[in-house]
Amino acid sequence: MFALLATVTDIGRRVSQSILVALASTSLSSSSPVIAQADPAQPCRLPPQAVVEKETLRQAALDGDSDAQARYQILVSRHRSALQQCRQQFWPKRQALWLRLYPCDAEPGQLDQVFDRIVNRGYNEVYIETFYDGQVLLPVDDNPTPWQSVTHSSDYEDADLLAEAVEKGRERGLKVYAWLFTMNFGYAYGQRSDRADALARNGDNVTTLNHRRADDSTNNSLLHSYASQAFIDPYSPQARRDYQWLVYSVLQRQPDGVLFDYVRYPRLPGSESVATKVRDLWIYGEASRSALMQQALNDKARELLERYLDRGYITDNDVRTVNDRFPNQGEPRWQAVRSNRGSVQTRLWHLSVAHAVQGILDFLDLAVEPVRIQDLPAGAVFFPEGNEPIGEGFDSRLQPWDRFPESMEWHPMLYGLCGDASCIVEQLQRVEAFASDETTIVPALAGVWGEPTQNRPSLEAQMYAIKQAVPDIDAVSHFAYSWQFPESDRQRKFCQKD
Repeated sequence: MFALLATVTDIGRRVSQSILVALASTSLSSSSPVIAQADPAQPCRLPPQAVVEKETLRQAALDGDSDAQARYQILVSRHRSALQQCRQQFWPKRQALWLRLYPCDAEPGQLDQVFDRIVNRGYNEVYIETFYDGQVLLPVDDNPTPWQSVTHSSDYEDADLLAEAVEKGRERGLKVYAWLFTMNFGYAYGQRSDRADALARNGDNVTTLNHRRADDSTNNSLLHSYASQAFIDPYSPQARRDYQWLVYSVLQRQPDGVLFDYVRYPRLPGSESVATKVRDLWIYGEASRSALMQQALNDKARELLERYLDRGYITDNDVRTVNDRFPNQGEPRWQAVRSNRGSVQTRLWHLSVAHAVQGILDFLDLAVEPVRIQDLPAGAVFFPEGNEPIGEGFDSRLQPWDRFPESMEWHPMLYGLCGDASCIVEQLQRVEAFASDETTIVPALAGVWGEPTQNRPSLEAQMYAIKQAVPDIDAVSHFAYSWQFPESDRQRKFCQKD
């Protein structure tokens, strides 16, 4: 850590005198410079006197003081300039914070306070949780079915919190991304009878909502934590239409970018976290199965695939029976299987896994297309371990992030727990090994400033380790606002006053 302080302090000494003068003069009060002496660990963080001055003016403006309102707006603008200049001088140039909004954030002045706090910490980007748990951050009357508005049944049903967040963020020099869950559509979606066919199903014909472990006893048959999450069949035309409309509605609020999360299947607990057989795969929805059957290029391949999906395995007797039924067709052939090497069962297993993975990639591509059309950055959030083969199987998430478009931003969640930053660096280095030179990597870190928490080092320690190991990285994000400002998050969630 002492090396970190020395390194950043040395950088600070090299900042030009003209920039320091500009930063020091951004406050309305000569006794309250914005960044006269940079915090070595958080060089773009505002000093306490600047924070207090701005908050005092904000509160006075809320009480109807027009002079305070004008002075507050001037100070917000000057802090914006200070932040932009500082981020150009100090690493990383992009520093983002993940944020969930609540209905009571529609109260006058509430979003101003939230975004002021973010700027005060030196962040110049914010990722707004826009679609999660089947809820969308849009007004009730402008909410694309079949989802519920975050403001539903509140006093703020008409509030357009996403649009307002984009406006408030830009006033302060923040780039505002809309952060969306992708293949996890939420519990309420899964309860709709008109969307039952859109849900992903495994070989037992169950969804993530009603899946239970085989070894659960009658006395301990609690649903897993993911059971409130409805994962959809990425081949479902209904799910695709619903999501396209959602993305279209979000883009109307003109965010600066869009992040796609849950670009995967669920991660199951215990031994089920590894998919080892075809019936473990979430490919048994009507649309997914139909698309898989189209991979068969002759009758022999089609019948063998049917038997394999129905029973979960193929026997030598199955192969002989099918060969006798279609003696003139030669080898069974499937479009996605280019080699006849290995047993029929092995080839069918690889075909099924490839089909499950391709569904994820196709759904992501469909989701990203309207973002590309508007020439906005799109990012994909993922776990570095989500694509790993494990023994004879695969991580049950089947998250093919190594095949995500290189033109997208990659946002790996580096949440490794080992007491120091070594496992976090290892996760990042694995991601870097798969990324092209054109791909922007934005590591997502969990933690708080100034102290370790939950067996994780402090944010500055994690960032220093990343900068040393992968110096090309020039953007990071921190999860989350609720970790850094827990009291503010709790008060906003329950509509309490400071």
